[in-house]
Amino acid sequence: MDKLSAMRTFVRVVESGSFSAVAHEMHATQSGISKQVAALERVLGAKLLVRTTRSLALTEEGGRYFEQARRLLAEIEEAESGLRSEVAQLRGSLRVAASVGFGRLKLMPLVKTFMLAHPDVKMDLRLHDGFVDLIEQGIDVSVRIGELADSGLLARRIGTSQRMLMAHRSYLEALPPDLRPPASPQDLAEHNCIVYTESLSRNLWSFQRVVPAGTKPGASTAVRVQGHLETNSSEVIRAGVLSGMGICYSPTWLFEQELATGEVVQLMRDWVSPELPIHVVSPPERQHSAKVKAFVEHVARNMSATGR
Repeated sequence: MDKLSAMRTFVRVVESGSFSAVAHEMHATQSGISKQVAALERVLGAKLLVRTTRSLALTEEGGRYFEQARRLLAEIEEAESGLRSEVAQLRGSLRVAASVGFGRLKLMPLVKTFMLAHPDVKMDLRLHDGFVDLIEQGIDVSVRIGELADSGLLARRIGTSQRMLMAHRSYLEALPPDLRPPASPQDLAEHNCIVYTESLSRNLWSFQRVVPAGTKPGASTAVRVQGHLETNSSEVIRAGVLSGMGICYSPTWLFEQELATGEVVQLMRDWVSPELPIHVVSPPERQHSAKVKAFVEHVARNMSATGR
């Protein structure tokens, strides 16, 4: 038995809480993963996990071994990273997470250039609109938009994101004669708004009045909107707007090209939303990983170069 490999498998099973999830992750069978953990228990002479048909639980000995094994694996990763001081020697797997829209439109081009520069690195890009537990899913680096909770994760700010009220020209052209494009937040009550349900504010949209530089901050207001389409997917919002289904309140990068060509139009220019920070975050045990450091630096440098 490869004890180090079995240790890695055991740690991932505990982190994910599932034999089947680890089997899928490692391209193995569930019985094969279970046998690895069972073999490790025999070698150690201790029961590490209590298995039921629906859940897993650590024994007291398993809890102590899990913490020690996770620290040891992190130290091994640190030692290996130290030997690969030259970035050209980076190799192995790197698992990265981001929201679907940001991942496809902004992160994917950077993933491509990183892989071209480091052909021995294998990227696993996980895109999901919603919260992702980095520890549970074994994520090395994640891009998060918005204020960060005090989670103990390592974080580096790489840019900002600003939402904008937008609609496709076809939506505006199809408005009835007695309905004009919204000029103030209160006007949105008369319009079909596309609601993003993964946002904490959901259909409560907040705005701040634009004022001349050097003056007091403009008035703030929040309005509840409604419409025929709600979704937890930024890609559905994008598709809905481009097909003229309604107005969205979304990050500008979601429609960067369409805004430049005039296909999508900014509305209510006298009202803006606060900018949200964009961070790359990673678990503390990844802080010495050469791959993580190189990828974070690559993303930060290129995001900065675009002025985002």
